[in-house]
Amino acid sequence: MFGKKSELLKIFRIIPYFCSMKTDQSYQHPMLVNAQKIRQNSIVVLDNIRGLPTGEGPLSSPDYVICIAHRGNMQLLYDDMPDHSSKQTVAVVFPNHTLRMVSKSDDYLATLIIIDSSMLGDPMLQIIKQMRYHYEPYPNVKLDKHEYRIITHVVEGMREITHLGLPDRQMLMKRLLEFLLRLLSHYRKSKLNVPGGDKQVSTRFHSDLKQHFREHRDVGFYAAQACLSTKHFSAVIKQETGHTAAYWIHHHVVVEAKMLLHIRHDLTVQAVADLLGFEDQASFSRYFRRETGLSPTDFRTGGQTSKQ
Repeated sequence: MFGKKSELLKIFRIIPYFCSMKTDQSYQHPMLVNAQKIRQNSIVVLDNIRGLPTGEGPLSSPDYVICIAHRGNMQLLYDDMPDHSSKQTVAVVFPNHTLRMVSKSDDYLATLIIIDSSMLGDPMLQIIKQMRYHYEPYPNVKLDKHEYRIITHVVEGMREITHLGLPDRQMLMKRLLEFLLRLLSHYRKSKLNVPGGDKQVSTRFHSDLKQHFREHRDVGFYAAQACLSTKHFSAVIKQETGHTAAYWIHHHVVVEAKMLLHIRHDLTVQAVADLLGFEDQASFSRYFRRETGLSPTDFRTGGQTSKQ
């Protein structure tokens, strides 16, 4: 709870859309009430979140969810591992992970930003896939008061865009969402050197991968950068991120390839292959088809991917 009454009043001024907490049985979870709205608008801000939707079995959302906790606490299982949501904690949850509520305080209150899964391939939101390295295995980041205040102001801007019903609403929402995600990435990165903070080997790997993926797609190179044996490096990356180093290498190459194929129509497939460091178009096409189930040309012309 907030230490002073003035702090409580301040947060309600920042986020005016919260309704008062009630324990009546008429409460319906906003994710269920607004299911059609989510499909129509692609990016939706939902307030007055008091927990997970009730029902049998765990929740597994097909969408990308950002949960900003304002007060109280909730204990839950994330892919059957203990997790929590508490005041000034932001959770970034990727599609199809399972959540099961264990317990929560009566005063728990949060805001959700729901991003329809169709938006995950949008070129403007490629940062979502870049964030996967850290947030998919470890979805939470604890914000300080300043960081939390800035995040809530950005979300307030998203609410205002929806309220005004501007004709270019989706473009504006995407820009604010990208800004929000970059803030969260920056805030999390600033905590990397704090004892007990984020995972150091996978963080170094992510940085090295962005710099060298065009020339090096073998795990051994990145293990050498970390001064570890390939076997030990692979085990650490798997432990820290939930995926193998090879998975992340292929994932990064494919994300970059998709972005170039989607937004750089001035480039031929051969030119894309050159930019990504493949020796020729044929080897790039084989690689891309193996990872996605489509040829680069089919992907560019609107085919549906079957893997990533």
